[in-house]
This record gives sequence, structure tokens and C-alpha cells, in this order.
Amino acid sequence: MKLFSKLKTRILGFLPSILAIVIGLLFGLVILLISNPSQAMGGFSTILTGALHDMRSIGRVMYFATPIILTGLSVGFAFQTGLFNIGTPGQFIVGAFGAVIVGIKFPQLGGGHWIVALLASVLFGALWALLPGILKAFANVHEVISSIMMNYIGMYLVNYLVQNTIYDRLRNQSIAVAKSAVIPKWGLDKLFPRSNVNAGFFIAILAVIIIYIILKKTTFGYELKAVGFNRDASKYGGINERRSIVLSMVIAGALAGLGGGLLHLAGTGKYIEVIDVLAAEGFTGIPVALLGMSNPIGILFSGLFIGFLTVGGDYLQLYDFVPEVIDIIVASIIYFSAFALIIKDVIQRRRLRMGGEKEQ
Repeated sequence: MKLFSKLKTRILGFLPSILAIVIGLLFGLVILLISNPSQAMGGFSTILTGALHDMRSIGRVMYFATPIILTGLSVGFAFQTGLFNIGTPGQFIVGAFGAVIVGIKFPQLGGGHWIVALLASVLFGALWALLPGILKAFANVHEVISSIMMNYIGMYLVNYLVQNTIYDRLRNQSIAVAKSAVIPKWGLDKLFPRSNVNAGFFIAILAVIIIYIILKKTTFGYELKAVGFNRDASKYGGINERRSIVLSMVIAGALAGLGGGLLHLAGTGKYIEVIDVLAAEGFTGIPVALLGMSNPIGILFSGLFIGFLTVGGDYLQLYDFVPEVIDIIVASIIYFSAFALIIKDVIQRRRLRMGGEKEQ
């Protein structure tokens, strides 16, 4: 009976996200009907099934999902500890730069080159989140304000550093990393032929497991969440709340930085472009975290879902729809996912009210 009750609670917990997805998809169908009524149902069907077309498409889903799972984890981890880490784009690109510069400058590392490059992405991302964490912990500067500023500082700083260290002038981007820095396939290229998926997907899953264990099974995770729930009470209870806030931001930054490293070491022709645009993967982590209700396992599946829609949308051109249609559909789902927390709050209030009525 207890197992059934726990399962029911978990299903209800993800119900708001499921409703947001359904509403978003229906809104997308309306867009298709308006733009091309005769092909709308076929186009909608391919969005839902296109990613299952063949093994290559499934591999592409895993490839697209890998970096946004990490940025989603970054945002979700911060949410769980009472912080809103909107600095993921900056942490993502700074982490990417750390991975790329190590991937270019240190080919002598041999077989462990890609591992060291990924560790550099983790370190760079963590350091970029350190200042907002310190400002929040010691000066009570809201992390949203400080992390937004760090996004733009990180973007312009990376542009400057790329131009002065690893610049391809002809293409206005970073040069290619050494082959030894490319993340290995670990047999996934045979299972999913002609796709770009690599061992980075397994690293993303490992990160999900580690963060889940930290948050759910450790005293350290309990302290981080306690500080987020009530900073003053945590301090009274003997928890070093300043240290917890700084560590929460640093861990969140490390996750986002790792996402940047995984994307730019995939060996798929992905370079750091010298443009004044924030990394889209960083912002995508916010709706991924919302859809996953900030639960690491939920974030894994919501990241895969966004990747699933992206790949399915590539086939829309077969039905005379422009590629931008899928961007509208994904954006609408992201928009409605913002209501997931509101819906969840309404459900929780209703359950508490019904529980109180039963006790009376």
C-alpha cells in the first residue's frame, strides 16, 4: 500500500509537466493547421514519430539531448537548493572554452587528453559561478542579477580570448581540437550509424545519477536544500549557510561548464564562434529543469524529449513546412512549461486542503 501511495505521489508530481507538454503540442498543431491545413496532420505525426525513423535518428536525439541535460541539471540543482541559476549560458561557454583550449594546446596528453579537457570545462564553469555565489552568500546580492551580468562578461571574454589564442580568422571561430581531445564513441557509432552520439551521453547519465544521490541520499545534499528552504533556520541549526550557498552555485556552474565541454569536444564540427550571442543551450536548460520539476531523473527525460522534438522537426520539410515551425512548437512547450510550477502549487494546495478536511 505504501509503495502504491509513493508511486501515486510521484506521478502526480510530474502531472503538471505532462499537461504543459500536451498543451504545447496542441498549440503546435494549431500553428500547423493555420500555416498549411492540408499537410498539418502529416506534419504533426512526423514530429511525434520522426525521431524513431531509424537508429541514426535515435542517436541524434541522444546527441542533441546531452548538453541540455547538463544545463538542465545545473538549473535544477540550483532550484533544489533555493537558487535561480540563470547564468548557465555564461558558465556553458566559459566551460566550452576551457575544454577547447586544453583540447588544442595539450595534444601530448595522449589517451587521457579528452578527459583532462572535460575536467577543464568543469573547472572553468565552476569558477565562473563562484563570484555570483560569493556575492549571494556574503552580500545578499540576488543571484539572478549577478549571473545575468556574468553571462555577458563570459560571452565577450571568451570572444576576446578565442581571437587572441585559438582563432581561425577565415571562419571567425576557434580552430579544431586535437583528435586525442575528441570524446570517443565507445561503440555508439556502430549502434547508431551516421549519428554524432558519443560517450558524452553516458557522462550525462552519470552526472544525473551523481546529482540525484547528492540531493536525495547525502547529508551534504540535505544541508544544501535546508539552506535554500530557510537560510536563517539552517544557520541556527549549525549549518554553514554561506559555504552551502557558494558550493551550490559552484556545483551548478560545474555542470553547465561540463555541458559546454561535451558539446565542443564531440568531434562534430562544433566550434566556438566569435559572435555576440549567448549560448542557446544555457537558456534551454531552464525549461528542461522546469519540465523535469528540478528532479535529476525528470531532467534526463525532459532533455531527451526536447531532443526528440528537435530531430522530429527536421522531417517537417517533407510536408512543405519551413524548419522554423519546430522552433515555434518547442518555444510554445517551453512557454507552457513555465506554468508547470503554478499547476503543481495548485495541486499541492488542493491535496493539503483535502487532507485537512479528512482529519476534521
